[in-house]
Amino acid sequence: MMLADVMAVLLLMVLIVYVLLAGADFGGGVWDLLARGPRAARHREVIAHAIGPIWEANHVWMIVAVVLTFTCFPTGFAVIMTALHIPVSLMLVGIVLRGSSFVFRKVDPAGEGGPSGWQTVFAVSSLVTPLMIGVVAGTVSTPALGYADGVVSGGFIRPWTAPFPWAVGAFTLALFAFLAAFYLPLQANDETLRRDFRARALVAAAAVALTGALAASLVGGAAPHLAARLLGSTPGRLVLLAGAAALGAAATSMARRLWFLARSFAALTAVLVVGGWGWGLHPWLVTGAVRIDQAAAPDATLRLVGGILATGSVILVPAFAYLYVTFHGEVLFPRRRN
Repeated sequence: MMLADVMAVLLLMVLIVYVLLAGADFGGGVWDLLARGPRAARHREVIAHAIGPIWEANHVWMIVAVVLTFTCFPTGFAVIMTALHIPVSLMLVGIVLRGSSFVFRKVDPAGEGGPSGWQTVFAVSSLVTPLMIGVVAGTVSTPALGYADGVVSGGFIRPWTAPFPWAVGAFTLALFAFLAAFYLPLQANDETLRRDFRARALVAAAAVALTGALAASLVGGAAPHLAARLLGSTPGRLVLLAGAAALGAAATSMARRLWFLARSFAALTAVLVVGGWGWGLHPWLVTGAVRIDQAAAPDATLRLVGGILATGSVILVPAFAYLYVTFHGEVLFPRRRN
C-alpha cells in the first residue's frame, strides 16, 4: 500500500469509531423525539444518562477525521467543503445546536421529561445531523462533483439534492437510531423499559434493512463505481452479505433478549457498513473528481501526521477507555440479565 492509502485507511477507521460512538448519541436523540406514552419521561431519562457523560468526548473523533482530511488530503477537503458547503454547514449547525440544547434543557423549567423549546431543538438537530452526514457521504460516492485546474464544478445544489444522497441520508439516520436502540436496553435497569427499547430496536433493524434496500436500488444509476465495487465484485458481495448477516443476527439476538450479543452484532453491522462504503469508494476520495493519491499531501507530511497520530493515541485511547469504564462500566461489563 502507498502511504496515502495507509492514511486513508486510518481516516476510515476514525470515521467508524465516530459512527459507533457519536452515531449512537444522535440515535438517542431520535428516540428522545419519538418518546411517547406514559413512560416517555423515563425513556428520556435513560437516554440522557446514556449520552450525558460522554457525548462531548465522542466528537473528538470527528475533529480527528477533519484534521486528517485537511492535513493529509487537502485537495479532497477543499473540494468537499466547497461543493458541499450547504449540507456540511447544516451538519455543523446541527452538532452545535444539539450539544448546546442538551445542556440548556437541564436548566429549562419544563425539565427533561416534558416538551420544551430546548427539548425540541435537541431532538430535531439529532435528526438533521445524521441526515446531512449521509447526504455528504452519498454525494461524494457519485460522479456529480467535478474538479479540474483548481475549479470545482457540478454546482452547489444539484449534486446533493439528487435521490441517491438522500437515500443514503435516510439510511444513515436509520443506522444511528438502530445503534442507539440496541445500546439502550443495557442502560435500562427496569424490565419494562428494556422491553420498550427492545421493540424500538426491532423497528430500527427493519428501517435499516428498508433504507439500505432503497439506497442499493439507486446506487447503480447514481454511483456506478461504488456499485461495481460492492455489487459487481466477490469481495464487495461478501461484505454486503456479512453486513446483512450481522443485521439479522442483531435482530435475532434482540428478539431473544440476548442484550450484550445484540449490541455486539449491531456494532459489527455499522463497522461493515462504513468499512464497506470506504472500500467501495477506493481509489477515489471524491468519486470521479479526486483520487486518494492525487489528493494526498507530500509523504513527509503524511509520515509526520502518522507519527503524531500514533503518539497521541497512546494518550487518547487509554483516556477514552477510562472514561467509558468510569461512567458506563456496568454496560461494558454487564451482569447476566434474563
